[in-house]
Amino acid sequence: MSNIKWAIDPTHSEVTFKVKHLMITTVTGHFKKFDLEVETETDDFNSAKKIEFSADINSIDTGNEQRDAHLKSADFFNTDEEAQILFSGKSYKVDGDEGELSGDLTIRGITKPFTFKIEYGGTVVDPYGQTKAGFTISGKLSRKEFGLTWNAVTEAGSVVVSDDVKLNAEIQLIKQA
Repeated sequence: MSNIKWAIDPTHSEVTFKVKHLMITTVTGHFKKFDLEVETETDDFNSAKKIEFSADINSIDTGNEQRDAHLKSADFFNTDEEAQILFSGKSYKVDGDEGELSGDLTIRGITKPFTFKIEYGGTVVDPYGQTKAGFTISGKLSRKEFGLTWNAVTEAGSVVVSDDVKLNAEIQLIKQA
């Protein structure tokens, strides 16, 4: 039996992040371009053999062009050297509708083990006969662990950008024929 391939439905998926600014408000951004490929042995995602995600950092959008340009610069992601965020899943375990996805997260050329929380929304057949599966994915990382160390301090001693970055994705996969 050959593996079942699943591809991202980009029109029904989003990848966002949130980071505290001046420790008093939260800035939200998202990636306009990203991809996810999944292979399973059956329609059950516990049989996942391949989970490969990538996000194009040059597609980052925080609603502010100057901030986006700064995030792409050497102060942060340094997209001239590495323009992709990569995640390679190693294990997916779900109990009921909740679970964990563990694997290797690569940002700025630095790879570290990382675990996301997963909520499985279910699998349905849409009005066009396509089988789709939905997931809510969340996690929190320390940006300094991935070489994103730029910061500034206000006159009062507050940091401008927090170390913690909250990640969230709403993912819809389409079963490939």
